[in-house]
Amino acid sequence: MVAKMSIKKFDWEDFFNRHRAEITLEWKKRLKYHVSRNYELRSLDELRVTTEMAYDASCSMIVCNDHALINRFIDEISNIRLEEGFRLDDVQKAFELFRKLIVPALIKESPRELLCENIEAVNTALSYTINRFSSDFQKKHEKYLKDYAQQLEKDVASRTVELKESEHKYKTLVEEISDGFLVLDKDRIAFVNQAFCGMHGCRIKEPLQASFLSFVSKKSHEKVNAIISRGINKCAEPEAFEYLRLTKDKKCLPTEINFRPSRFGGRDYNLCIVRDITKRVETEKKSREMERMAYIGQLTASLSHEIRNPLSSVKMNLQILGKNMILKGNDRKRIQISEREINRLEGILKQLLDFAKPVSLKFDMVDINDIVRSCVELLEMKFHRKSIECEIKLDPGLKEFLADKGKIEQIIINFLLNALDSVDDFGIIRVLTAVKKQNGTPCAMIRVEDNGKGISRDLLPHIFEPFYTTKTNGTGLGLANVKQIATAHGGRVRVIDLKNSGTAFEVFLPMGEING
Repeated sequence: MVAKMSIKKFDWEDFFNRHRAEITLEWKKRLKYHVSRNYELRSLDELRVTTEMAYDASCSMIVCNDHALINRFIDEISNIRLEEGFRLDDVQKAFELFRKLIVPALIKESPRELLCENIEAVNTALSYTINRFSSDFQKKHEKYLKDYAQQLEKDVASRTVELKESEHKYKTLVEEISDGFLVLDKDRIAFVNQAFCGMHGCRIKEPLQASFLSFVSKKSHEKVNAIISRGINKCAEPEAFEYLRLTKDKKCLPTEINFRPSRFGGRDYNLCIVRDITKRVETEKKSREMERMAYIGQLTASLSHEIRNPLSSVKMNLQILGKNMILKGNDRKRIQISEREINRLEGILKQLLDFAKPVSLKFDMVDINDIVRSCVELLEMKFHRKSIECEIKLDPGLKEFLADKGKIEQIIINFLLNALDSVDDFGIIRVLTAVKKQNGTPCAMIRVEDNGKGISRDLLPHIFEPFYTTKTNGTGLGLANVKQIATAHGGRVRVIDLKNSGTAFEVFLPMGEING
């Protein structure tokens, strides 16, 4: 029977206390030098005070579910940043740094079975902070505009110049925020900013007077229409919900919209902030996948342990029987077949165990070209049996860098074995190396391509999923392990359909001094 596994508890308070000094120090440095000119002009002492207050308030949310500190901090900081002329997205980036600094520490210290839950707790706290700040920011601007409009009504003639300056300042603020901003008159769009148009792929004048539903996917029509068609409650708190927006090129993308009721010139309007949450949805999806993989890993490790012991006993007894000289006819052959199949099962169990445990890397200076040569030499007999030609083209400019040699060999051999299975006799396999940039980072690229039967396009999106295979005797773990190894190095792997002339697999490994 599979033993029940105890669930570890995570001490958030101890975690935050131990990391407070280092994270607030790094936070204020990044604010000073990596966010915006406005933050660069702030003193380090001032930034230290604000980051420590923000850290403590965020910790209070996560540890005690207490929002009092963060609410008080947001109220103070929104007033300060508005007076100092900060852009909304600059302050949003400042809050985002909390997640960027906390998550790496969580990955190192959180129990695997609690990692997704802990990351989700950080995401939830940060989402509350940014939404609350954006709403507060918007509310203060709304009050400013109302107060100013009343003053203009008293003395329009003498304040014409000031009105134009105020209008320009407001439009600048609205246009420079990274989120979409629009004003809804019932279901009709009365105003949008450039960010909204960028999110939907339209020009600035196109949405005006159009129905907001024309920018919403049909899947979300009913949900959105129910919100915008109901009466405006001026006392209601800002309301946010998710929907699928519709872009000009017919893409449906996850989006969050925040409604705030308002009234101008005797008419009711909804002021809305629209935010692209595609990355957040992808992060949540990855978190759920990590949780699923952790469960599979635990189950696999337990099952492998239970199966391996009986297999070892059967194998030992077969080996003893195989030494019996009295065996007749096909008996000895049957025993040999049984031994061979047990060896195959043991290999499958090893793959399962490799997949179940986290990838552990042993970094050393490696020469990718040398590793490729040795892997090709190792499989030379297999190439010879099928009369397959293996062409090698290595980039001489590929320098040594830090990586795990054994894991890289595992990737290359897996690619080569897949190519061997794919090509017919007298086929061709090509192995190439090169230096390529990925998102501005120099990477070592290893490419293995063949002129075999290829892979159906319907199967390509699933090729790296665990336990997914098209082979009769495959486990579906080879390429899943390859993806794990590439990810552990900070790289990525992909498959390319060569359009009826074979398949190519590529892996990109960062060549920085430290990977992973």
